[in-house]
Amino acid sequence: MATYYNEPSHTFSEYLLVPGLTDEINVPANVSLKTPLTKFKKGEKPELSLNIPMVSAVMQSVSGDELAIALAKEGGISFIFGAQPIESQAAMVARVKNYKAGFVPSDSNVKPDTTIAEMLETLEKTGHSTMAVTEDGTPNGKLLGILTSRDYRIGHVSPDEKVEKFMTPREKLIVGKLGDDLTTCNNLIWDHKLNTLPVVDDEDRLQYLVFRKDYDSHKENPNEILDEEKRFLVGAGINTRDYEQRIPALVNAGVDILVIDSSDGYTVWQAKTIKWVREHYGDSLKIGAGNVVDPDGFNYLVNAGADFVKIGIGGGSICITRETKGIGRGQATAVIEVAKARNEYYKKTGIYVPLCSDGGIVYDYHITLALAMGADFVMLGRYFSRFEEAPGEKLMINGSYVKEYWGEGSNRARNWGRYDLGQGKKLTFEEGVDSYVPYAGHLHDNVQLTTAKIISTMCNCGAVSIAELQEKARLTLVSSTSIVEGGAHDVIVKRNNTDFNK
Repeated sequence: MATYYNEPSHTFSEYLLVPGLTDEINVPANVSLKTPLTKFKKGEKPELSLNIPMVSAVMQSVSGDELAIALAKEGGISFIFGAQPIESQAAMVARVKNYKAGFVPSDSNVKPDTTIAEMLETLEKTGHSTMAVTEDGTPNGKLLGILTSRDYRIGHVSPDEKVEKFMTPREKLIVGKLGDDLTTCNNLIWDHKLNTLPVVDDEDRLQYLVFRKDYDSHKENPNEILDEEKRFLVGAGINTRDYEQRIPALVNAGVDILVIDSSDGYTVWQAKTIKWVREHYGDSLKIGAGNVVDPDGFNYLVNAGADFVKIGIGGGSICITRETKGIGRGQATAVIEVAKARNEYYKKTGIYVPLCSDGGIVYDYHITLALAMGADFVMLGRYFSRFEEAPGEKLMINGSYVKEYWGEGSNRARNWGRYDLGQGKKLTFEEGVDSYVPYAGHLHDNVQLTTAKIISTMCNCGAVSIAELQEKARLTLVSSTSIVEGGAHDVIVKRNNTDFNK
């Protein structure tokens, strides 16, 4: 006989937090949103953590390299979408890893007899206008000079002229020495008003470049999330089909963490994928799995070796899995039930497995609810798709700007691997829609506002950390009329000036 759940499953909008005592310590300046990204043993620290509890969804219309860079600056991480050729996904990961680093290997190098035309070809290929001029044109050749876009004017120089005529020669360069720490190099940049500092060895061979923009960026973004080499963290989504070819390419590109992207993660294919990772990379390569909605799914993936588990089926704004297949669960109930299983697993084994709530977030306060219910971070699709940095095209429709946003289960995405049940390379029917979302500007301003709301609510609950919020939170179910009462009602809401000007 089938199993029946007597209690209905609930969404985030059916819950509210009941305030706790706000003490003197409960002010925004004391609140930390730092949260674990990967599993860890009791008494130890996770190898990877987030500075804000927000990650971007594994979606073509969300997680490109531009958004990954913007989110890493704020303290979150993006999972570069996997529904693309292996080479292009690896290239996106590499662009994020190479965007910011303390000591950057030079990838734009020319010889002194390189022509301006040849140099411009290199510029078009790498996108980097600062070029090291070395004796043999290699990244670690003897340094002869530096060429930047300030040294020449396109259209005012002959394409056949040599770069040595325009470069700043070695004798005029301030350089750092191999072995200098980043602070020393940044001090040289500051003292000499430089944009770029070459770092050379005892034989004057180029080793690295240090950029002023990296120093400035860190000062402007104190929450940015970096690896040991001062590079941004970035994740990537994979499927359960071509992982043997895709994963090595992503690892070579520098990926920090993977996640198996699937609408239903309670499958043998996910266990096989994790097993392959452990056999080839051990525990050094981190991999999350999902999605699940109950303790059975959670325990299956954790026992398979997942580093974090993703919760949610059918709750996304562009997802129609529940509508087409009749599977899923209200997101709030799913998070609550899986969190209970996680806590039991922790008590039993001493291993804490982070949970990611994926889907069902409509309002900013839903993020705080998800955290209070036991999630360690949330994965967002629609939220990030609205921003300038998202891959979707920005359009003007009916006088307002919108961004394109389409589901991975839509015919446009054709992401058959995400819905694979062993049937091969085809998408039998759609589980997502193609849509628009209102354009919301840049990621930085919006994330700052969202995290401010989360922090304020945590203060109201008497918590200064996510772990304390989960311990102290008091949640209440609300009636349909209570939901109406919670918004503006029985008044005529004034339109702001922006509305009148539309």
